[in-house]
Amino acid sequence: MDVNEAQYKKMTEESVSRLILSLAVPTIISMIVTAVYNTADTYFVSQLGTSASGAVGIVMSLMGLIQSSGFLIGMGAGSWMSRLLGEKQDDKASEVAASAFYMALAFGLVIAVAGVNFLDPLVGLLGATDTIRPYARDYAQYILYAAPLLIASFTMNKMLCSEGKARFAMIGIASGGVLNIILDPIFIFGFHLGIAGAAIATALSQAVGFFILLYMYVSGRTVAKLRPRGISKSAGVYGSIIKFGLPSFFRQGLSSVAMIALNTSAADYGDAAVSAMAIVTKIFMLVFSVVIGFGQGYQPVAGYNYGAKKFGRVRESVLFMLKTATLFISVFAVLVYAAAPELIRLFISDDAAVIRIGTEAMRFQCISMPFLPLGVCANMTFQTIGKSALATFLSAARQGYVFLPLIVILPRILGIRGVEAGQSLADIITFFICIPFLVKFLRECAAGARR
Repeated sequence: MDVNEAQYKKMTEESVSRLILSLAVPTIISMIVTAVYNTADTYFVSQLGTSASGAVGIVMSLMGLIQSSGFLIGMGAGSWMSRLLGEKQDDKASEVAASAFYMALAFGLVIAVAGVNFLDPLVGLLGATDTIRPYARDYAQYILYAAPLLIASFTMNKMLCSEGKARFAMIGIASGGVLNIILDPIFIFGFHLGIAGAAIATALSQAVGFFILLYMYVSGRTVAKLRPRGISKSAGVYGSIIKFGLPSFFRQGLSSVAMIALNTSAADYGDAAVSAMAIVTKIFMLVFSVVIGFGQGYQPVAGYNYGAKKFGRVRESVLFMLKTATLFISVFAVLVYAAAPELIRLFISDDAAVIRIGTEAMRFQCISMPFLPLGVCANMTFQTIGKSALATFLSAARQGYVFLPLIVILPRILGIRGVEAGQSLADIITFFICIPFLVKFLRECAAGARR
């Protein structure tokens, strides 16, 4: 049995729960490390003052837009590849992978050139106040320089996961993240570069991660190949990659838009509010990354088996993902709720306003945490099986057409508490929007398994 056939047999015959866990653990580690090094930036930069800490929150929305481009291409290619591999179309999967990789590099170059040339209006658009603007500018420019490698790294990471090679994906992302944590204090304090040092550390670390991920492909460890001669000349291939990736783009891109809206609303209450919401978002990303990582471990299992028309296994994988992720995040919500003040103090111990606002906002988030997994599972499932329009509609709910009106309306009614509670209420509403679509799909899978 060749390597490709062995991988197919593993993905379509091994115990669903064991398979999802084996793929989810590396992706969760990757997501946690990514969240930790983002949080590390906030921790070290916060030592420079409240305005500098707020700048990280401002530029985080820019990083989110860059990451969303990587998710657009990587998840679009990856969800398609998992179905192609389930159908045993390995050559077509390689064509999709090569096209997506070079598309990611080109897309990143466009973002870098445009961003650097319009840096001042860009940081203003992201919500920087006059006192935060100089820090945000210093931080953003180096992030933009690294944009091509950032987008290509996320693309390779998602494509590796789609093959069921989650451990390879973890090595590339985690190694860059660990290096970032090491370099942050060296560049910020050792070389006296301040907030620019944090951005330089991030850019260098991402470059290292990029080359590690690329090595996984050039060393022949993957089913799909990234050979330049494999690049598709068909516009339809690129259109399909974008179509299948739109749910991830909306999920990640709207996160950045939501952060801009949140920063703008928080700015009405001063730098303390902007800083507090930036810290809460970083901490919450660490928790949310576990759910996203679990979902990314689940997706290739659902995709392979959907392509192989094993609908009973698809249904089993959906239910396992829902039960496990909901149990985990519920336990975590209780712990974070209790420890909220101490968690905020880790980042900024001498600003009572930041601690008060951050504690209240974090506790609102904890209340809605158990509602998150169902929404994530719903939009990831429909993305994986190729129902892009429905997946995009559902992924746009949480931080799009539900959250954005709330973050404008609630502060006018509740003041600062409207800023603190906006995302929590949006998460609960999104939960109820997703229920009927996921229930209908589970019934269809049950019917397909009986045929």
